[in-house]
This record gives sequence, C-alpha cells and structure tokens, in this order.
Amino acid sequence: MPKRGGKLLRGALIGLIAGVAALGLWQLGWLESWEAPTWTWRARFFAQRETLTPEVKLILLDQSSLDWAQNENGFGWPWPRELYTAISAFCARGGARSLSLDLLFTEPSVYGVEDDEVLGEALKAEGPVILPVIPGGSQETWPESLARPDLKIDLPMMVQAEHLLFPVPEIAAGGAALGHVTGVPDADGVFRRIAPFCRFDDTEIPALGLAAWLIPRAESTSLEISNEQLQIGTKIVPLDARGNAILRFRGRDGLPEAVSAAAVIQSELRLREDETPSLSPGIFKDCYVFVGCSAPSLLDLRPTPVNPKCPGVVMHATFVDNLITDSFVAQASPPMVVLGVMVTAVAAAISLTFAGKWQRTIPLALVWLGTPVAVGFAAYDAGQWWPITAQETAAALGLVGALGMNYWAEGRQKAFIKQAFRHYLSGEVIEKILRDPKHLQLGGEKRELSIMFTDLAGFSTFSERLGPVELTALLNDYLSEMTDIILAEGGTLDKYEGDAIMAFWNAPLEQSDHAVRACRAALRCQRRLAELRDEYEKRTGAALHMRVGVNTGPVVVGNMGSRKRFNYTILGDAANLASRLEGANKAFGTETMIAQSTWELAASKFRGRTLADLRVVGRKTPVTVYELTGDIAESAPAEWQTFDAGLTHFRKGRFAEAKALFEQLPDDPAAQQYAHRCAQLNDEPPTPWDGVWELTEK
Repeated sequence: MPKRGGKLLRGALIGLIAGVAALGLWQLGWLESWEAPTWTWRARFFAQRETLTPEVKLILLDQSSLDWAQNENGFGWPWPRELYTAISAFCARGGARSLSLDLLFTEPSVYGVEDDEVLGEALKAEGPVILPVIPGGSQETWPESLARPDLKIDLPMMVQAEHLLFPVPEIAAGGAALGHVTGVPDADGVFRRIAPFCRFDDTEIPALGLAAWLIPRAESTSLEISNEQLQIGTKIVPLDARGNAILRFRGRDGLPEAVSAAAVIQSELRLREDETPSLSPGIFKDCYVFVGCSAPSLLDLRPTPVNPKCPGVVMHATFVDNLITDSFVAQASPPMVVLGVMVTAVAAAISLTFAGKWQRTIPLALVWLGTPVAVGFAAYDAGQWWPITAQETAAALGLVGALGMNYWAEGRQKAFIKQAFRHYLSGEVIEKILRDPKHLQLGGEKRELSIMFTDLAGFSTFSERLGPVELTALLNDYLSEMTDIILAEGGTLDKYEGDAIMAFWNAPLEQSDHAVRACRAALRCQRRLAELRDEYEKRTGAALHMRVGVNTGPVVVGNMGSRKRFNYTILGDAANLASRLEGANKAFGTETMIAQSTWELAASKFRGRTLADLRVVGRKTPVTVYELTGDIAESAPAEWQTFDAGLTHFRKGRFAEAKALFEQLPDDPAAQQYAHRCAQLNDEPPTPWDGVWELTEK
C-alpha cells in the first residue's frame, strides 16, 4: 500500500477506536459530570439573549412581602390563608387565564379551619386555580374527597410517586385542578427537567405548569405520546429517555416578569376601598400566573443552569413558556450523536496523522477540540441538547492517538534513517534529516552536486604481495581514515569499489558550500595519507599514493534499485567526468585534479593551478582542469609562472617553446609530462590544433 494510503488507514483506525471508546464512556454515564458544566455554559449564554413570553407572570413571596406582613399587620409565617384570597381575587379581576399556587397547604391553618374554608371558597369562586401536590407524607391512596384527573397517558418512563401530600380538603375543594411539583435534579444537583406527569395510585397527575396550560382548554385538548414526544393538542413536547421535558430557561437568571405578593395584596385591598392601586390588574390579562416563594427563609430555592438560587416556581413557569413558544430542548437523536462522534474522531485522527510539523498540529488540534463546543452551541440554538463531552472526548482521544502513533512512527522513521544512512552520512547530516525528513526525497531528484572519486595508485601491484587477511585489514584501515574525513566534511559516501571511494556533497541536504567541502575533503585525505604513508609502507612494501578527481555538475540523486534492495546514489555525466578526472591524474603525474566547475566555486579558498584543457575518454567536449595543491594561505611556488607560460605556448601550438619552458622544471611531474607530450607533437604536429590534451585511456 502506498505510504499515503497507509497513513490514511492508520488515522482512520485510530479515529474508529477513539470514537467507539468515547461512545462507550458516554453510554456508561461516565461523562455526565463533565457534560453538566457545558450545559450550564450553553443555557446561560442563550438565556441572557432571550426573553420569556409576556403571557407568563410570577407573584413572589419575597423577603419584602414577609417584612410587610410582619411589620404592617403583625402576621408571622405562615400567613393567614385569607391573605391569598386577595391574590386570587386580583388575578381574577385582571382576567388571568389560570392561577397556579406553588405553596404548601398540606396542613390546616394555624388560624383555624375557617381560614382554610375562606380560601377554598374564594378559589372556587374566582378560579381557575391549580393547587400543588408534593412528594412526602404517608398517603398511599387517592383521597376520597378529591376527584381523580381524567387523564390516561401511556408513558412507560412516567415518574411513580409512592407517597404524596395533598392540600387540606377545605382548600382542595376550591381548586380547579391538581398539579404535581415533583422534581428530581440531574446528577450534579441542578434542575433542568420536569416530568410532564407522575403516576400515583393508578392516576396520572400533570405537572403544575402543564395543568395551568390545560385548565383553560381542557375539553378541547388531546394528549398523545408518540416517537418519544408528548403531543398536547397542536403543541409538541420532546421527551428525554426518562420521559422528562428538558426546559429552556430564558431571560436573565431565567426569571419571568415578577411582582411582589405584598404589592398584589395591597393593590387588591385598595381596589376594594375604591383607592388607586400600585399595580393594575390588567398586567395579568390573559396570562398564566404562578405564585411561589423567593424569600430564602421559605426554603424553596432551586439551582438551575442559569440561576443557582432560583425560586422553585420558575420551573413550572418556564414549562408554560416553553409550551407557548415551542422552545423545549430536545435530546439529540442517538444515531446522529453516534455519527457525529465517529466522524469527529476519525477526521481529527486523520488530519493530525498528516499534520506533520507542530506549526500545523497545534492549530488543527485547536480546531477539532473547538468543533464539539461549536456544534453544541449551534445545536442548542436550534433546540437540541448535543452531548459536547462525548464528541469532545472522541476528538481528544483521536488527537492523542494520532499524536502517539505519529511519535511512534517518527521514532521508527528516525531509527530507519539512522540505520540506513549511518554508514555513509555524517552524524550532523543525519540529525538534520531527522529534524526535517523532507530534506530526504526518495526516488530521485535532479540537483547540482560536487562529486569526488579516489583511488590508490598501483594498488593491484602491492595487493598481490599481501595475503587476504593483511589486505583486508589494510583496506579497512585506509578506507576508515578517508571515510571519517569525508563524513566530517558533510559528504555522503556513495560506495566503495575495492580501494576506490565515491562520495558527493549537497545531497541529501542542501549545502551552499558543497564545492569547498569537497575540495577541503580531498586535501585532508591527501594529507592524512601522507601522515600514514610510512606506516602503510611497512605493511605493504610500497609507498601508497592516492589519486583524487572532483567535479561539480547536475546529476540525479536518490534511492535507486529494486523495491527490496536499493542504494542512495547518483547518476549523470557529471559523475562520470569526476571518475575520469581521477584517472586523468596518471597522465599528468598529479594527485588531485578538479574540474573548472568546481574551481570556480572554490578558488577563493584554495591554491591551485590550471593544468590543462582536457578531453577525457567518452566525452567530445573538453574541460579545463586544475591541480588542487593546498589552502589559499599557502603561497604559490615561483616555478608555477614558468609552468603557466609553457601552458600558454602549448595551447597556441608552439610546442618547441613550450617544451623548453617545461624542461626547466625537472621536479614538476606535470611539467615533465608536458615536455614529453610537446616532443611528440613537435615531431608530428596535429592539424588542426585546438590546444586540448586528449586522453586515449581512462
């Protein structure tokens, strides 16, 4: 499989594993404690930007109401129930659709039964009023004095109430309906849901808010359960897996428009005295009015996603608000969650598998970690509760898995590169490749290189005098010394052929000074061999000399060979010329010969002289070659001027004059070769003459 396909498969497998793991954690409920804060963020973000319907109003028994009752009338808590008749009368006067009392009337009034009877009669006359039933007590059967609600709902996950507390009969007789205020918080203790119904003694009781909605239209409203949703007439209430409705809190702190109970009572009393009230009854026109407690001492504050100390009655008011505005939050469908989680995990893992550098990895990771949050907020805006943590966990696991596999694969790649190149690349070059493997392009690329060939002069002669063990030991010592210098200069060792060495510079890493490096390596190798010459002569019986040829030019470099076995090598005419220059040293008696292309790049660093215009075997085009002799700091011998003058005569075909000058340099092997060559050409002048020394053998 191609490398890219392998990485794609690896990323996909990591993503699949991450997605399945995240879904498993989600299904086990292990992510709920993490999901809760994200739900709070979403609810608060949107609640502050939304307003509740004006059809829902609150009357709150706040601290100012308690203070008014105590200071102005001497009423402690609990209040005389007669006070509530003023509230019901004021709401009826204003034309409220219904009045829901989220207050406890489960014990007889401390002011006597007459107090309860007064309230019951007022509620019956001024209704419709919904009274609460709450969990607790020891009542296990429906009170005989109360009519059972005529509701039959087939909801498998309906809340089952074992014990309920009902209002005292005197008050219950005045209520138009009963509504349960059973509430169960989520695992983090926050109230987010309401059960539309609870079942007690085979009787379905609607929630207080649902009862408030149904009472004005009870005869014309049908109730049906289908496809995990409750249909109330034309309204749809989506239900979660436990049969609860998820509330969408709206408005700052989730509070509908609210007024103080004291203000309502005072306004009603003033109206009865034909005085101007502080509140107009018209504020409750066609509204669903809820009465509840907000004073901390009354112990009816509940934590909600938008308000840690929210009056419990707000839950029921929010239910009606959501019903009116069709704004309940629906739980995202499990198939969509599974799809979203798996797609996110796979996409995150694949993208990071191909990311490469940290400059791309970090932004990609941030994108994928931010995607679940963006999806969660967008889903909430559309009325969906999307499990951010399941998708976030999938993304995180996919990213971590991909990073881990990348690290493992990178480690294997580094180990492979070190193993593959340690024999013919310097440690410095290998480290650069490991830092950025893109420097190594496998398969071949065209690049300008400086290529060096070396060979020992007369190797076959003295090798015949050595046994296999001695010869092998000698070659190992010699090649090790030369290779160390080549690698130290950043060169790439191509191959050994017996005693011959082939190396090049500017690949696999770019080296702007590759020609300088190659020339310096050539000089260092010659100097090191000179230092070892006496030792080697003792072992071989011969003085070892090395020929070096260097050329710079374009070649194809890369891993070449079969799919199972290959070498990192070069191909091209420039390499062939370097090899020819190594052999051309024999014709001139020199040791290090470089081509003009190399000299032009390195002349400022080294000392050398023009040697010839040379046409090597296999090439029609001549090349100017130079003898490399040392560093630029070393002064040139005075004899070189004579050599240059002789070379000028030679190029112009004045062989006698050239020969005379060359013969003045008896200690210069190249001059002596030129003198011999001039003698031949003077006897048999070539026609035409182009000044080129043409070699007839390699």
